[in-house]
Amino acid sequence: MPACTADRQTVYREGVELEFPVKGATKIFAGSMVAVDSTGYAVPAGNTAGHRLLGIALEQADNLSGGNGGLVIRVRTAGVFEFGATSISQASVGATMYVVDDQTFDDVDPGQGVVCGRLMKYVSATKGWIKI
Repeated sequence: MPACTADRQTVYREGVELEFPVKGATKIFAGSMVAVDSTGYAVPAGNTAGHRLLGIALEQADNLSGGNGGLVIRVRTAGVFEFGATSISQASVGATMYVVDDQTFDDVDPGQGVVCGRLMKYVSATKGWIKI
């Protein structure tokens, strides 16, 4: 596409809530962390190679009997969210956190380097607030 030669109307969204196509044979639960996998479809976040965190599911999407993109899911892509942790400490505040599964994070990479954000508030060794 060539550079603009005249004014254009640019479509705009805040980008805080976006819809993503769900991978076939997949169920994502409301309130869980959502990732995109190597095929580009939304899946439950996990310590899985190729996953990149999208945000938090605003609803359940049951695409167990559907094909890739058969459903879309609304995802909150930014904010501060409370989730369970495997073993964090007050010293972890501000540090990068990693996905363990779709409802758990940790300050130690469990192997695949799937980043879910930064720890903003320590609650306990097994609970904290992460900023996505």
